Amino acid sequence: MRSESGPRAFRDSQECYCYCNCFIPKWQKPGIPSFIYAEEMKKPCIEADLVLTLIPLLESTDQEMLLHAGRAIGRICYDNRALQEELVQVGVIPSLVRILTDYAESEPLVHVALLALYNLADLDSAKEALSTTKVAEELVKQLRRAESHERLEIVFEVLQALADNDALKVQLAEAGVPEVLSEILLRLQGSSQAEDTCIVKAASDLIVSLLLGDGNCLRMFQLGVIHQLLDILEKQIQSRDTSVQQAALSALQNLAIPVVSKVQMLEEGIAERIEALLRSESPPVQFKLLGTLRMLADGQADAAEILGQDPQLLSRLVQWCSESDHSGICGEANRLLASILHHNRSQEVVKAIQAAQGVKHLVSMTTSEHAAMQNEALNALAIASAIDLGDLRQEIEEDKIKDTLERLCSHSNANVVKEAITTLQVLRGETPQ
Repeated sequence: MRSESGPRAFRDSQECYCYCNCFIPKWQKPGIPSFIYAEEMKKPCIEADLVLTLIPLLESTDQEMLLHAGRAIGRICYDNRALQEELVQVGVIPSLVRILTDYAESEPLVHVALLALYNLADLDSAKEALSTTKVAEELVKQLRRAESHERLEIVFEVLQALADNDALKVQLAEAGVPEVLSEILLRLQGSSQAEDTCIVKAASDLIVSLLLGDGNCLRMFQLGVIHQLLDILEKQIQSRDTSVQQAALSALQNLAIPVVSKVQMLEEGIAERIEALLRSESPPVQFKLLGTLRMLADGQADAAEILGQDPQLLSRLVQWCSESDHSGICGEANRLLASILHHNRSQEVVKAIQAAQGVKHLVSMTTSEHAAMQNEALNALAIASAIDLGDLRQEIEEDKIKDTLERLCSHSNANVVKEAITTLQVLRGETPQ
């Protein structure tokens, strides 16, 4: 049970310091004291309603009082969701943002405020409260001021949590977070230090989280973020630590979703630069790379033509289509091959894929356990058959595709049945119905 009376108000910062620290021994883990893990240390503070007594002190103009009260509140409430919710309900959020605003040059106070926001930012109630403040502007200032990796990391953690909220996501974009991310990527892209690599990964992850609509994607493109990510990928491609490469490729894949971005990326030779990364031997990177290329080709005949007439890419795709040790890569390579045919439909691309011996993999893809992949393969084969019925028909028939197609005509998925019938009709020389 909590004490009904609670502790009395503190006379000054020294008394606050002494009271808090009689319960709380001092020890530092990157910014977080170890005592917070010991429930027996926090229990007397919670029972005495100490947190509610400390809250008003966050309005103090005495910086030492603010520092001690902030540290004590953070330590007591760490890993205690109920107390954290209570903090938000009694109005701690505006006080924390005020500390960032009024004491932006006080490293200890900023550190305390950022740690508190980091611990509260996962709460929906905290995000709602923060959306009514100018926290986005203050976090941008702190990103620009940060001189240590530790400070950058904690600001990134807070931003990543806040980006889950659509209202805050808009505010972060308007406050200039994309511009700062671009500056950070440009500054660190040539570094091989482990700490810098972590920051680059965090920046890449945040780019994905901040994307909201075509406007943000175009803005990132105009800032040069896409080329910066590719510069990083090209420098990191031989690195054993592939986390940065995966994060950068995830960002590129998401940036390639809007049509306006695909067009811009195509005009600036992004497809060719991504293809140059094919020499990577890392399966996770290969998987992300294939997904990025497929996203780039989606709905874009010109992009599909570039990819479909690149002998190096097609050779690599055919190799990955046979990759039995990595089913994800095998599936993604097959899907890219089918996507190239679906989105271009030119005789040149059909012949290039046939020359690379890719047709047999599309035939095999029709027996996939996934209906979506079967459908994509059938669609690609129907297109290829309709365009070039010479040697291609013979190759398809040698793979006994008709037997497979006839079985698929009784498939439980209506789309698969439709595509199977269409492909059969094309192979028989009939006009598809």
